[in-house]
Amino acid sequence: MRYLDQPHHDGSSLYVSTLTPSLGEEVSVWLRVPQGFALDAVHVRIVYDGEPRYTAAAPDPSRKGLGGYGAADTWWKATITAVNPVVPYRFLLIAADGQRWLNAAGLTGHDVTDSTDFRLVSHPAPPEWMADAIVYQIFPDRFAGARPKADLPPWALPASWDDDPVIGEGPGTPEQFYGGDLDGITEHLDHIQALGADTVYLTPFFPSRSNHRYDAASFDHVDPLLGGDEALRRLSDALHARGMRLLGDITTNHTGDSHEWFTAAISDVNAPEREMFYFDPDTGDYESWWGVKTLPKLNWGSELVRTRMPAVLRRWLGVLDGWRVDVANMTGRLGADDRNHEVAALLRPDGAAFIAEHNHDASADLDRNGWHGTMNYGGFTRPVWTWLRGDSLELTHFLGVPGGVPRRDGEATVATFKEFAAHMSWRSLVHSWQLLDSHDSPRIRTVTGSRELQEVAVGLQATLPGTPMVFAGSEFGLTGTNGEYSRTPMPWNRPADRDERTHAAYRALLGLRRAEPALRRGGLRWLHASADCLVFLRETAAESLLVCARRAPGEPLELPLAGAARGVYNAGDLSPLVLPGDGPSLRIWRLSVGG
Repeated sequence: MRYLDQPHHDGSSLYVSTLTPSLGEEVSVWLRVPQGFALDAVHVRIVYDGEPRYTAAAPDPSRKGLGGYGAADTWWKATITAVNPVVPYRFLLIAADGQRWLNAAGLTGHDVTDSTDFRLVSHPAPPEWMADAIVYQIFPDRFAGARPKADLPPWALPASWDDDPVIGEGPGTPEQFYGGDLDGITEHLDHIQALGADTVYLTPFFPSRSNHRYDAASFDHVDPLLGGDEALRRLSDALHARGMRLLGDITTNHTGDSHEWFTAAISDVNAPEREMFYFDPDTGDYESWWGVKTLPKLNWGSELVRTRMPAVLRRWLGVLDGWRVDVANMTGRLGADDRNHEVAALLRPDGAAFIAEHNHDASADLDRNGWHGTMNYGGFTRPVWTWLRGDSLELTHFLGVPGGVPRRDGEATVATFKEFAAHMSWRSLVHSWQLLDSHDSPRIRTVTGSRELQEVAVGLQATLPGTPMVFAGSEFGLTGTNGEYSRTPMPWNRPADRDERTHAAYRALLGLRRAEPALRRGGLRWLHASADCLVFLRETAAESLLVCARRAPGEPLELPLAGAARGVYNAGDLSPLVLPGDGPSLRIWRLSVGG
């Protein structure tokens, strides 16, 4: 499928005059129309106070040739006002052959609902640094240990770092401890920074009765097994000295059953903490996450919860630069209770990052005064997996979705990217984490089955809009068939377990992401999608980068553009623009194109 000959708009700074408007501010928006697409008029349909209105757009000759190519394209400009915190808008294109709509889902010749309109968002903006961030996820017990192993509690199972295999299912899975600690992370910051990452995200560090620590026993202190409060401060100080940042992981949906709030609640029906959880008044039973009784669910109708949990998040700021929120989609929701949006707004800390975990469609919870973005499993991870999965992959589900991981072609992959992106603002999209894997999923190397396809995957992660999030160890090609098996101790002393070519590809691609403004803040324009090949542009006013991803060899692809392209990654210069057909491959060029 070709997209180059269609009108285009997205929410990037190339098409919108400000990405952080104040309420009531006037904002310019532009529509780019390629040569040959005849239009008589363009109007912008805007919804103010729930009522649609229309404003006429006019050609803007001052923008000819922006992005380094397409000098014959016509740019139409209109002005809209941030009347409401979220203002939906789309373009009405009028031509001799009829009318069309252009919204975030694309160009249509039929009437459409407002659900995929572009969105101008004037809620308080995320911290500025988030737009450029590359996140590195660490599961603390498995990253590195700098201190002598602390005495483990009697329920824990000690494991030897380089000798004992991970218990990936069944008894012992959450009790196995390898001895990673926070000072071990501090000792390996050179590795993280050299990879291109500037933000470290830690899975929970509070004391608990498991290695994953999502069953917190307290929110007041760092687990002594990780080095305690001072170790966290040492890590934070070391990161901040490098200009890097640190994110924590918080469970706003539940605590652990050994948490002091819950032990007070369950031991005394008259305790003030009783209202913080959902207890059945007749049986004394309580609600928990997915029926797991070690994870009692918090009741956000409780004033104590509404007072204590925000205080927890605020307390750790300064040491932390923000939070990732575990099962954010379930927070504040149970049966007829749905306080999720209210809770997100209540919890969001000023000036700090606030990312929600969703493993499906998060759009209904975004573009509000709450989560800045989501872990974009549905809109990025799954389509990348379905396009790049290896032939021998045998998984029973994708994060709970039955049927394993289907194999889909490039057109279906782009359709999925566009479908999810169309249901959220550009601002939410670019602040969402684009991840290939995590501590809750199989490793990307297991999914692709090869170094070459994994490099294509990380190439997409580095070049598409959104915040790249790398799970520690994937840069070495580590494998794992589920989240627990993927929590492999880092192979610092196991050279045979490190794929240095994969490591080099991560460093090169993430380094390029860090170096190129168009990859961090540019717009996205799809050019081509076929079974085995995806081609797109990342554009700023100053330049355009052309990206070609192939999962298999195919015919060379000639783009209908005059001019030349200079190789940036894994590519030679091109003139004319005929993209090579060999693959799997990921290539990037800088365009210098006329006409």
